Amino acid sequence: MREYKMRQPFGLLILLFLGALQIVSAQEEEETDDIGTETVTVTKAYTPTISDAFKIKSVPNLNDSIVLQKKKIEYSIFSVPVASTFTPAKGKANAVKKTPPPVLYNSYASAGGGNPANVMGKFYTSRTIDRESGYTIGLDHNSSRGDIEGTALDNIFSNTKLDASYSKRDRDFNWGVDFDSQHQLYNWYGIENGAFTETEVNSIDERQNYYTAGITGKISMEDAYFEDAKLHYRRFWDAVKSGENRAVLDAGLAFPVAEEELGIRAKVDFVNGTFENSSLNNENNEPGINYSNLQVGLNPNLRMLADGLVLNLGVKLVYGLDLENSDSNFYIYPAVTASYNLLDELAIVYGGVEGELNQNSYYGLVGDNPYVSPTLTIQPTDKQYDGYLGLKGQLLPNLSYNVKASYTAENRKPLYMLNPQNTVRTDEKGYYYGNSFHVFYDDVKTIGVFGELNVDVNRNFTLGVNAEYFNYSTETDNPAWNLPELTGSLFMDYQIGEKWFAGANLFYVGSREDLASVANSSGIPSSFTSEIVELDSFFDANAHIGYRWTDQWSFFLKAANIANNNYLRWANYPVQGLQIMGGATYKFDL
Repeated sequence: MREYKMRQPFGLLILLFLGALQIVSAQEEEETDDIGTETVTVTKAYTPTISDAFKIKSVPNLNDSIVLQKKKIEYSIFSVPVASTFTPAKGKANAVKKTPPPVLYNSYASAGGGNPANVMGKFYTSRTIDRESGYTIGLDHNSSRGDIEGTALDNIFSNTKLDASYSKRDRDFNWGVDFDSQHQLYNWYGIENGAFTETEVNSIDERQNYYTAGITGKISMEDAYFEDAKLHYRRFWDAVKSGENRAVLDAGLAFPVAEEELGIRAKVDFVNGTFENSSLNNENNEPGINYSNLQVGLNPNLRMLADGLVLNLGVKLVYGLDLENSDSNFYIYPAVTASYNLLDELAIVYGGVEGELNQNSYYGLVGDNPYVSPTLTIQPTDKQYDGYLGLKGQLLPNLSYNVKASYTAENRKPLYMLNPQNTVRTDEKGYYYGNSFHVFYDDVKTIGVFGELNVDVNRNFTLGVNAEYFNYSTETDNPAWNLPELTGSLFMDYQIGEKWFAGANLFYVGSREDLASVANSSGIPSSFTSEIVELDSFFDANAHIGYRWTDQWSFFLKAANIANNNYLRWANYPVQGLQIMGGATYKFDL
């Protein structure tokens, strides 16, 4: 029994050992049989397919003996006649009434007359030669032979102008030629009442005639760096052997620079002339006055556009030459302008600083004041700068406004002054009785304020009013001769129905100052006996009314100086009083 108990645990140990060996052997066999891992790459894209679908018939065939057959039903209508008197009206579409297109004529003639012996006449025609070319001709005449109350000398005037032009349109450029001529008749009638005896008055030859002839050639290009060019020549002369020639060449180029545009304008301006007589400061009319001025200018300008902003950056380079006195100068002027849209069309701010060398001429001075004497000194005006800032826009759809403030500095600005009385002169024409004007050049700085309102009540009625205030400062401390401090105007146009039309304009000019003097043998103006003359402000009103009888005939009635005020536009020069003129206009085809 003891031997049996000892051998039993030993056998169990043997069995456990053999089991462990079996397990270890199995694990080693599993490790030996591991085949590892591999990567498989599929190179063919997956292309799925869809099997065809077969629609099940919605109504299967029935082979059933118990299906009932549909019974055929017949319908019949029992019609009873009804008496009726109603007859429907045929429909008709409404037609829109068409406005007939206006009849256009290529020519018209107008003529009229009234008091005091006033006559006017106009003619205009525009003809086409072919699809690319045509010409226009215009003739305009105004004259008056009426006497002005309180004047001892003849005061008739006449103004006749003839214009003609020819234009040609080619595929890449357009060109044309303009011709103009003019004759003006005026009288130096501005002598003081009672200042001269009847014999002296009767000996005065107060009539002056001005003549103009000019020609202009122009060309403009399409889609080219060279934009346009214009060459103008004008001859101007009068009845006392004064004569002037002026030639102006103006050309422009434009180049794209990135997204902007660079423009360059070139200008050559030449004027020369002769006055047979000398200044009225002298005791005699010798020697005469000669002048000759040349300007050559270049104006590069860069135009820039942004959101609501338009900016022009430029400069003016001008070379001025006084050929008569062998004097020359080089000028540089600013040429900068800008505008910015603040609130769409409600408010647009604009401003700029600009300057230029203005070429004065006998023709231009006569246009401002036809009563100048043919004894003038002609010099260019150096406008150093004109700085301005303004605001404009539309407050309402039919109400627009514009306000502006400016400051200008000008050297040698021409101011008109009465010539001194110099009765020792023996000139051919009688302009030396203190009844003509000369030009006084002064350096003037001007502050200006401008305001304007325009109202379009409707398509047929428009109304506008503006006013401007000036404050002058002169280098000589003299008044700014014959320049008003305040001006204003009002205009109105009214289309009354289809036949009637009317209009009116009123203007106001503030007081001005001039200097009346008597010459002596010294010839020095500062030693002359003189006094300042105050010219009162004046108000003038004009109106017209017209009636269109047919498409071709219309009639008009005009009234000028309705207040019948013989105000003085220039010292000693009263204007005509109330003037009424009636006439007719005829349109036709030539």
